[in-house]
Amino acid sequence: MVEAPQTEEGWFALHDFRSIDWDAWRDAPERERRRAIEEGRSFLNRHEQVADAAEGDSGLFSVLGHKADLLFVHFRPSLDDLSAIERRFEDTALARFTERTTSYVSVTEVSGYVSDEYFEDPESVDEGLRRYIEGKLTPEIPDDEYVCFYPMSKRRGEEYNWYDLSFSDRADLMADHGDVGREYAGKIKQVIASSVGFDSHEWGVTLFGSDPTDIKDIVYEMRFDPASSRYGEFGEFYVGRRFPPADLGAFLAGETVPTGEGG
Repeated sequence: MVEAPQTEEGWFALHDFRSIDWDAWRDAPERERRRAIEEGRSFLNRHEQVADAAEGDSGLFSVLGHKADLLFVHFRPSLDDLSAIERRFEDTALARFTERTTSYVSVTEVSGYVSDEYFEDPESVDEGLRRYIEGKLTPEIPDDEYVCFYPMSKRRGEEYNWYDLSFSDRADLMADHGDVGREYAGKIKQVIASSVGFDSHEWGVTLFGSDPTDIKDIVYEMRFDPASSRYGEFGEFYVGRRFPPADLGAFLAGETVPTGEGG
């Protein structure tokens, strides 16, 4: 039997995509819109401040294109935390003006591809590697950054089947894949979370960057790497930009966000 890599899990992730019912929003009385904005801001501020759990992170993003208008990203220690967040949002006045277009559930992880030594003797790894692993397991969302999210799986075809490869071959391919990513250090931050058994693909990938063309460039360059070109299968891509909850009213009014005035 082919050897599966060891894994360690960290925080659970929910990517919640929402569209706005613009007709209902335009037709609503001003007092209802004000209430929706106030309750939406309160909900988002509470969760960005992680007042609902001992630790974690949340962020709000505008989404471009027809697939969604808003993206809420939540990282929390447990699935129960994420379930409570979902239900609390539905209790807000803002929720009735939204429709969930899709969502994605996953959990951050590190695997033996990163370091066999970490799983054999965690105390022996150097401090730099330890901080890297901790950052993968308990990620923070950068402020005022562009975001790209997409799900992916490893191919299980007749010609190319990732799960038929030996561990050493898979580790070599992932090491080469990681070399491409390291060329974008300081430009791109990525959060890779496993969705095996949780959702329709095997991983959810979230890329953050201050320049959206850097996101395009890293995805494009990685397409030429065998780990992607031979063994990668991808779902739909979503792109947007983070903005603070204080700018929710500006977003709904059609203004450019972030406004720079939201703190």
